[in-house]
Amino acid sequence: MKKAVEALRRELVSIRTGRAAPGLVDHLLVDYYSTLTPLTQLASITAPEARLILIQPWDRSSLQAIEKAILKSDLGLNPSNDGQVIRLSLPQLTEERRKDLVKVVHKKVEEGRVSVRNVRRDAVDHLKKQEKDKLISADDLHRTQEKLQKLTDKFIVEVDQLGEDKETELMEV
Repeated sequence: MKKAVEALRRELVSIRTGRAAPGLVDHLLVDYYSTLTPLTQLASITAPEARLILIQPWDRSSLQAIEKAILKSDLGLNPSNDGQVIRLSLPQLTEERRKDLVKVVHKKVEEGRVSVRNVRRDAVDHLKKQEKDKLISADDLHRTQEKLQKLTDKFIVEVDQLGEDKETELMEV
């Protein structure tokens, strides 16, 4: 369940808010010499200003490939390449775009809840199998299921809190 929450946290970081963050482009895969390579392995990514992301590749020959990967992505950003670095200027988000991003956040949060519940379901199935094989008693099964439900509820609250925090961040002007 912790892994499901961490996966959600990583996905929410990649959703663009009004501020520049290196996490926006961390997940991009670049076609580098016919191999899909994560951008973080090809360049250093910094956010020196509130609305600017600076990508400085270690190999200048990869500039074009990085630029193509950014253009192909769903970020909606236009890179500017000066031969040394790539600059991504983040425009101010419109109210309509903010609402669209909030919908995306809600969808990701629901996926996070589902993955936490899937972990619970798998654990309950495993427990029932153990009871059927007479490895644990019915009382142990019931007690463990109650503990598992409390744990699931705790992680669902954490997932919801992540979603609320991201929504608040998105709606800030």
